[in-house]
Amino acid sequence: MAGTDAERDLLAEVARLGELAREIQDSASSLISKTWNEEQTLRQRAIALDSDLRKLETAARKAALDPSISDKLNEGLCRIRCLLSDGDVAPLLPSKNNGRFLKMFLGPINVRATRKEVQLKVKEEYNSYRDRTAVLFLLFPSTLLILRSWIWNGCLPALPVQLYQAWLLFLYTSLALRENILRVNGSDIRPWWIYHHYCAIVMALVSLTWEIKGQPDCANKQRGVQLFLVWAIMQGVAMLLQNRYQRQRLYTRIALGKAKRMDVVWGETAGVEGQLWLLCPILFILQGFEAYVGMLLLQTALIGVVSAWQVIVCGILLVVMAVGNFINTVQTLMAKSKFKAKMKRSKSKQDMDQFLSTDSR
Repeated sequence: MAGTDAERDLLAEVARLGELAREIQDSASSLISKTWNEEQTLRQRAIALDSDLRKLETAARKAALDPSISDKLNEGLCRIRCLLSDGDVAPLLPSKNNGRFLKMFLGPINVRATRKEVQLKVKEEYNSYRDRTAVLFLLFPSTLLILRSWIWNGCLPALPVQLYQAWLLFLYTSLALRENILRVNGSDIRPWWIYHHYCAIVMALVSLTWEIKGQPDCANKQRGVQLFLVWAIMQGVAMLLQNRYQRQRLYTRIALGKAKRMDVVWGETAGVEGQLWLLCPILFILQGFEAYVGMLLLQTALIGVVSAWQVIVCGILLVVMAVGNFINTVQTLMAKSKFKAKMKRSKSKQDMDQFLSTDSR
């Protein structure tokens, strides 16, 4: 009898839990359906607002307005755009396509985060990853060249160099993946920086097939590898400088409403005025050195010192990346110069208007 009562109690408890599970399921379905309907209504309003804003931005660009009025109008439009792109409305707006690179690695899945805190977490992780890898980018090739002189008698072993080249391939692939995901989530990363990492991926993949030859005549045989490591050290210096100087300006622009919280440190001239005098010359020097290393690699291949096809490909890619970096830096400087000139004209006009109004009294 006792066993029968215990069985009934168990069956009754199972039935109670089953009924409770059905009630919760019905409540969750009702809530999701209600939330989805409200979300669709908000989505339509957000898309309509975004369309109106785009039309107004186009009209503002075409209209011949007074400079002071144009500046105020552009500033207001920029603040509205940042509010839409950086607030809780952002997930309701149509997202950018994943692109071929993401589809190749991840397939046709949606990488757009629906919650803003998740998007910001992705961005902060990207910035932290850049900080960590910049140090490794500098230390890894420096260590190889130091050990080459102190321990390996001027001749690099194949395994450490190939490990470094494999790490470069992983690094640039992961950076390109993260940047594409950030772009889908509303980050304003210039296309050139992603293309730059595509070139670096190809270069790392090609250098991974580089045959590391030893004695005899190791110095000449490894000339291309040594130049490649020297370029990597200079690239590490550039990454450290960019991460250090750009972050401060980005936070300032976000506070002023001129940048979105999802934007990242990318522009080579995003530093404040005093920092630009240090950052820009160093970056131009690094770009020149990058092109110089690329030309040296091509020269070593053409004169027959190291005739491997990998040397030619890496040399061409380095020259292409150097030219692309230089053009992008000049364009950024020109845009910043035009913006400063516009601000000065606006300020001068305001001062003149204030003077005339005071004089008329």
